[in-house]
Amino acid sequence: MNSPRSRVSLIYILFIAALAFFLVFSFQQQSGAQETLTLNQAVADIKAGQISRLVTDEETLRLVYKDGTERTALREPGQTTVQQLLDLGVTAEELSAQNLELEVRPPSAWLGILTVLTYLGPLIFVGLIFWFVMRQAQGSNNAAMSFGKSRARMFSGENPTVTFNDVAGADEAKVDLQEIVEFLKEPEKFIALGARIPKGVLLVGQPGTGKTLMAKAVSGEAGVPFFSISGSEFVEMFVGVGASRVRDLFDQAKRHSPCIIFIDEIDAVGRQRGAGLGGSHDEREQTLNQMLVEMDGFDTDTNIIMIAATNRPDILDPALLRPGRFDRRVTMDPPDVKGREAILKVHVRGKPLAKEVKLATLARATPGFVGADLENLVNEAAILSARRNKKTIGQDELEQSVERVMLGGPERRSKIISPEEKLIVAYHEAGHAIVGHVLPNADPIHKITIVPRGQAGGYVLALPDEDRDMVSRNKLMERMVMALGGRAAEELVFDDITSGASSDIQTVTNIARQMVMRLGMSEKLGTRVYGQKEELVFLGREISEQKDYSEAIAEEIDREVLKLVTTAYAHAKKILTKYRKELKKIAEKLVEVETISREEFEKLMPVASKRVGGTPVFVGATNGRSAK
Repeated sequence: MNSPRSRVSLIYILFIAALAFFLVFSFQQQSGAQETLTLNQAVADIKAGQISRLVTDEETLRLVYKDGTERTALREPGQTTVQQLLDLGVTAEELSAQNLELEVRPPSAWLGILTVLTYLGPLIFVGLIFWFVMRQAQGSNNAAMSFGKSRARMFSGENPTVTFNDVAGADEAKVDLQEIVEFLKEPEKFIALGARIPKGVLLVGQPGTGKTLMAKAVSGEAGVPFFSISGSEFVEMFVGVGASRVRDLFDQAKRHSPCIIFIDEIDAVGRQRGAGLGGSHDEREQTLNQMLVEMDGFDTDTNIIMIAATNRPDILDPALLRPGRFDRRVTMDPPDVKGREAILKVHVRGKPLAKEVKLATLARATPGFVGADLENLVNEAAILSARRNKKTIGQDELEQSVERVMLGGPERRSKIISPEEKLIVAYHEAGHAIVGHVLPNADPIHKITIVPRGQAGGYVLALPDEDRDMVSRNKLMERMVMALGGRAAEELVFDDITSGASSDIQTVTNIARQMVMRLGMSEKLGTRVYGQKEELVFLGREISEQKDYSEAIAEEIDREVLKLVTTAYAHAKKILTKYRKELKKIAEKLVEVETISREEFEKLMPVASKRVGGTPVFVGATNGRSAK
């Protein structure tokens, strides 16, 4: 009964027993009330000779009829039962032993006890519940405090099998961390020269870039114990638990030095103090203070390296980032095309790949993907191959998984589309493809399909030849022209427009507004930024925009945005008017086969154009939206 679970079970048992007692008592009271007679009715039945037996005590009179039924009557206290019956007109002859059997019972001791329990039972029951709840709360508090003291012991040191060979696409980060490995392996070399190795290394990068994997690789390369804990595990509702866990973790690490302490999502506990954002949390600040004290308490000959990971370094407390604590920052950037190919090679180890698989093509098709995305891509391809009862993972499954991840869903071939809508979607996608193929700075068209996937009713996939960090004005203009190619094709062929280009229009408007207000690409408004965006610091979300320009400038911005969009739309219509025959040919082919590859498209549209790398583009018609 000392465990919290036993105490809770006992409370439930007492509650159920008390509820059953009150239900039975109420039922008996109710049934008794239904059978109770008045004393006058009892007298009438006795005088009528219907009673065979009469049982009486101090309060009740139980009548047993000759047919076997029983009924009860309440009698007046203070007088004997016989005297009351005689006073009400019952004769001595009618009460004689020849007519009925009269039994007088002495008062029961349990009757008084039950009466007292009836009134005091609810109060006793409520008091017991309150007592058990208080005992449980006190026990939970004590258990939480002891749990805080022993929490760190659960994270035993281990030698991870992950090494730098298992981490691809982060060569620069490996170089920065290599000296950490050397220090853990040969600390005497650094100490002899008076060098102080960084006590803390902060891994910064967006989610999925491999921060945790890199920390494990460092410990694997050094062959030292690895203590891992999340920043949120330090913060509890009980005061002092987090600080106690910090002390215990560092004490355990000192006993197992050299070792690595890895704190994932350190922003949960290391957020800036006194910022006034997100509310005050004294327990979190106490935990952070204890962590700062423990880091200062490291000796120069203590071979303990702290590695922390976060994707929000801007909200960390400055005291945490000063020299002597987390004084080294290693950035885990999203991988480039070569890095993505190397990561894909890591994730396809041990998986049966078909001979025609080209990981370089997949790497070009996935700019912006991080390690977690690429791992998910390979896993989706393996699942798709298993569903198709294949023994190997082919190029088609890998490309299908890329489109599934980007567009958020599988192909919906079971969706029923009318022939008229199918023809509209075909012309829409053909318009995107032709405009993108003709424009000199657009990316090569890789695939055109009118098969629905996710929210897209059809789409065009354009793959870049290489990654680019900077985007020129001409390329942005051509993105707008290509995005409006679908709407231009609809108007040109059907002399009408549909809602399928709604997302195209939204994308084009956003590009034009960014060009005018953020990128200084408007000849009339010049090279300045209009409006200052404000972000919610602790969430990283944009909440408002400060308007630092006049109403006259706002009107000029609207006119410039409209001018860019109108110019792009006119350019798209001009291209499609020139290639009207090819537009019809490609649309009819799409209606027939639903999907056209790059090779088939270039046979139908043999237009030579200079290609420049960039970002992959999905454009296509949907039911009121387009996929990008």
